[in-house]
Amino acid sequence: MEHNRPILVSPVPPMAHILEIQGLRFRYAARREPALHDLSFSMAEGELALLAGPSGCGKSTLLRVLNGLIPRSYKGELSGDLRIGGVDPRHWPLARLSQHVGTLLQDPERQIVGADVLHDVAFGLENLGWPRARILERVEAVLHALGIAHLRDRKTYQLSGGEKQRVALAGVLAMAPRILLLDEPLASLDPQGAREALAVFRSLHEEGHTILLVEHRVEDALHAGPQRVLYMEDGRLTFDGDPEGFFDCVDPTAVKVPFPVWQRRWPALRPRPQGPFPEIPPASPEAAPLVVFEGVSFGYGDGPDILHDIHAEIRRGDSLAILGPNGAGKTTLLKLAMGLLKPRRGKVWVGGKETRAQTVAQIAQTVGYVFQSPSQMLFAPTVWEEVAFGPRNLGRPPARIEADVRWALELVGLTEHARSSPWALSFGQQKRVTIASVLSMRSRILVMDEPTAGQDYRTYTRLMDAIAAIAFGPQPAVEAFVFITHDLDLALSFANRIWVVADGRLVADGPPEVVLSDPEVMRRGRLMPTSLLETNRQALGRTGRFLRAERLAAWIGAEDGLG
Repeated sequence: MEHNRPILVSPVPPMAHILEIQGLRFRYAARREPALHDLSFSMAEGELALLAGPSGCGKSTLLRVLNGLIPRSYKGELSGDLRIGGVDPRHWPLARLSQHVGTLLQDPERQIVGADVLHDVAFGLENLGWPRARILERVEAVLHALGIAHLRDRKTYQLSGGEKQRVALAGVLAMAPRILLLDEPLASLDPQGAREALAVFRSLHEEGHTILLVEHRVEDALHAGPQRVLYMEDGRLTFDGDPEGFFDCVDPTAVKVPFPVWQRRWPALRPRPQGPFPEIPPASPEAAPLVVFEGVSFGYGDGPDILHDIHAEIRRGDSLAILGPNGAGKTTLLKLAMGLLKPRRGKVWVGGKETRAQTVAQIAQTVGYVFQSPSQMLFAPTVWEEVAFGPRNLGRPPARIEADVRWALELVGLTEHARSSPWALSFGQQKRVTIASVLSMRSRILVMDEPTAGQDYRTYTRLMDAIAAIAFGPQPAVEAFVFITHDLDLALSFANRIWVVADGRLVADGPPEVVLSDPEVMRRGRLMPTSLLETNRQALGRTGRFLRAERLAAWIGAEDGLG
């Protein structure tokens, strides 16, 4: 994402505080407990702050208050003072508020409204009644500034998740808001794309935008240069200070922080139990194949091939991470395995049968697929009904359905939300609902597209540990586990095998220690080394394998006489 030219902020005189919040409290109409408790803070004009906290802690609720969705779209009890530019905005029309506060949503699917990129980015300006020539000029400027001018005429349904996120950002910036609310903007971006996006955010900040960046990937977010960190827990603000002060007090088992923070904090963490973690055995090239791609090429409609001559197998015992750039064909590859798409050339075999000879429902008994975006899956009135739909559709008896739903909800930590509407939950919680809805079907292969998007570090490590336990424990419930991710630390921690897909081709297939140590593979896959990966590379000659953060910190501590 190349930031080629300035994107101007609305011309207004500067002021000391553009955003002021005092005693802010909100309770959703359908809930007993408040989502926000007496929040108080302010932001200076032109400030860049990072807002972090566990999934469901109230971050998204706070943004909904700031952008006016609360109380207009989300009903409940709201109290306290809110000022934007010294004025209470709660009685402004949304059209006026949107020129002051722009929001990039966690899930770009919920923000894309146009059939093609040009009309999507122009949508807000059209609603403001701008002349056509002025709209086109503004849209072209924003597309070029974000380095996505080549997507101008692309149909939005053809965009990858990361491309949709950049288009959604363009639509926000076209309105020239004074305050930018960025809700998990890195969730769908490949590592290099995330680094480029953070550079754009930093440039926007330097040009005068006030930015509140909500992000679980704290290490990555630091590249945007936030001067301040706000940390929320249970609807309350528990930290407000600079990044170094945050790292001195944060629990690294709860927040994804740079690995040096783990090392610095490890002596204080030693008394805590750090596991046991499920042991993921090495992948075996001799294991029975469950899915086979045999010379597979694919393209949409009359367009060119986007996958080229794929030869690969998913085998029993695989914990397979699929990495690669946005738009490389990763999700398309797995949709071919699900039978949702059919190859243009070549064959896909699932459970020993070609997918052309099976229905999607038949394949679903072998391959359970969790989509990247929860909004593509959620439809039922309650979480329980959502999770029960799959096994009920497969004709399972009621007693087994109930047992499988309870098991799946317990596994993802959502038992207490069983009777809640999925739409009343946070994005991270919605993601776990979709995972539970696939787990409840007891498919032989569990396939997840960006499973950790919107999840805090503690939640997603517990979730991945639970899935590893059911895949590699004494009584495995699934035979293989496959996940698409842009999170290199997740891949090196939970995969025994990695595919890298780039330019529609499988450019690497092997153990993490080999694939993530190859500079050419890293370059082609737009993969950026993290501090955990760098430390693992340095220690590999002594450890013999890549280790997750907790284990590596313990290993280094023991080697240094601290363990």
